[in-house]
Amino acid sequence: MSPPEQLSLGVSLNDDATFENFYAPAGSANERTLTLLRAQASGQGEDFIYLWGGSGVGLTHLLQAAGHQAQDAGFSIQYLPLRELVGFAPEALFDGMEHVDFLYLDGLEAIAGQAHWEEALFHLYNRLRDGGGRLLVAAVQGPRELPVALPDLRSRLQWGITCQVHPLNDQDKQNALRHRARARGLDLSEEVAHYILQRVPRDMNELFCYLQRLDHASLAEQRKLTIPFVKKVLNL
Repeated sequence: MSPPEQLSLGVSLNDDATFENFYAPAGSANERTLTLLRAQASGQGEDFIYLWGGSGVGLTHLLQAAGHQAQDAGFSIQYLPLRELVGFAPEALFDGMEHVDFLYLDGLEAIAGQAHWEEALFHLYNRLRDGGGRLLVAAVQGPRELPVALPDLRSRLQWGITCQVHPLNDQDKQNALRHRARARGLDLSEEVAHYILQRVPRDMNELFCYLQRLDHASLAEQRKLTIPFVKKVLNL
């Protein structure tokens, strides 16, 4: 299948969003979810997956990581961050989307309760099923809790498998920070990671933004990530 051409959305995937740099503790529910997403992105596994979880758990990262893997495997994909696209007419936005191999809908809560969006999404689900496309959606609530008014759409949202992405505890956040640092080629010791975690907001998105700042500063100054250096760069 070839990707639709009727809208020039200008939506691209973040190069840093990969399955390899997403930290999921061994044996955890998040690790099992990661396995399901990898299988789907390779063209196997579930046709429809619904991800949900609170702010900062990595839903956008996982959708974009799936998109990267599917693209690398030669599939056509489209990623739609719905929170940024609510200004589009949904019929125009979804027109032809059933022709991509993989469709990723991020931020489903942004359009829940809006009748015209719900109707358009209901019909898109049906077209994707009939056309053999695969769908991965993400929202801050599960499909039963999402405030969707259209009963038929509510049933469609429960067609496939539902996976909750769980927040990390403090130790896992520290491990995740070190894991992401290694992916960037940085040596972040346990002591320094612990220091950072105790002094900055513990939202994972913010933690990774701090890590990016440290990465740039370390490269620019050719310095290792020591506590004094981190303290200076992050003004702690």
